[in-house]
Parts: sequence; C-alpha cells; structure tokens
Amino acid sequence: MSIKILLVEDQKLMRIGIKSLFDDYKEIEIVGEASNGKEAIEKTKLIKPDIVLMDLGLPDLSGIDAAKQILEHNNNIYVIALTSHITEEEVNASLQAGISAYVIKDIATEFLMSIIKMVKTGAMWLDPHVVPFIRDKNCGTIPARQLSRSVFRERHSNLTQREYEVLKLIVDGQSNSDIARTLTISEHTAKAHVCNIIQKLVVDDRTQAAVKALKEGLV
Repeated sequence: MSIKILLVEDQKLMRIGIKSLFDDYKEIEIVGEASNGKEAIEKTKLIKPDIVLMDLGLPDLSGIDAAKQILEHNNNIYVIALTSHITEEEVNASLQAGISAYVIKDIATEFLMSIIKMVKTGAMWLDPHVVPFIRDKNCGTIPARQLSRSVFRERHSNLTQREYEVLKLIVDGQSNSDIARTLTISEHTAKAHVCNIIQKLVVDDRTQAAVKALKEGLV
C-alpha cells in the first residue's frame, strides 16, 4: 500500500517540480494538492492523506497554523515542513504545532523519500542545520536526550570518544573543514573520522549519520 501525500505549496511551478520527484517512487503517491493553508485544511478532511508535505510561507494561513489545525482535527496524519526558511522562531513554532519533520528544500530526492517513510512509522526528523536552535536553547519543545557515557558505550561501543565528538559536529551541520577547525585537527583526519562514523553506524552518508544520531538520542 502506498503512502498518500497531500502537497501544499503556493507556487505552481514548485508544485510541478516537487510532484515530478515522486515519479520513480511508486510506494509514495501524491493524492492531492493545495495552494494555501485553508485549502490544505479542507482537502485533508476530504482526502485523509497519510502525510501532508507543507510549505510554511503560504499566502493566507501560514503552514504552521494550517498544520496545527490539521493535527487538531486528525492526529493520525503526519505533517512534514518542506521549506527554505531556517529561523529559530519558525522551527520552534513548527514543533509546537506538532510537525513531525523540518526539511530544507535543497534536500536530495532520495533522502526526502527516506524521511517520508520514516515519518510514516511515527519517527521525527530535523534538518541538522536547525538542531542547534532546539538543543542550545533547550526551549522545552523537545526534551534534551543526553546519554550517559556508560549507556553510550553500551549502545555504540564501536565509536571512539573522538568519533562521538565528530558525530555531534556532524549533527550541528559542520563540514569537514569546520570540524577540523573546531577540533584543531587536519581536514584529512576529520574526513577519516567521518568515514569511520558512517561505516560504524551502517549508513550511507553524513546526513543519515546525523539522522540516526538524533533518532537514537546519541547527541
């Protein structure tokens, strides 16, 4: 059975472009479209999608307010914010509204599909670039999940302490050169640590490593 998506985006060309991304993914289906928040709320009631893929910058009712009303009416639906906005206020408001994932629009298609499948299972995902807004401010929207060193070793004893430090910086969205500067190591060494982390966490790339770290509470 396919995952049913309601696409909410006010720009017609953007809707066409996003829809085309799903052509090769038959297990995920766009079953409806909306160009504003009010239309999204009404179509959600009629179509009853599994997931609403929601732009935040809508012309009438913001995507955040629309998401809040959708989820108040039906808590079996998940909302994914697909946006170009990266502000602390919008991130926190989105989470308070009940949005399950905060995704930046330049994301790779394959990874977006993975996030959709993940959210359908009840998981949550945040773009690594917005994680510091939540963790550093500790605003209470999402409780901090800190593992004790002993629990960390029990779950991922194959990661060294240095690799754990690098993993936290990956979650913060730092590049290899940024990691090298932060830890005062060479960029070659930083790249080696990242490669080791990807292998040990059994993921395909640094973004998936960040997702796994957040999902399992490693950072």
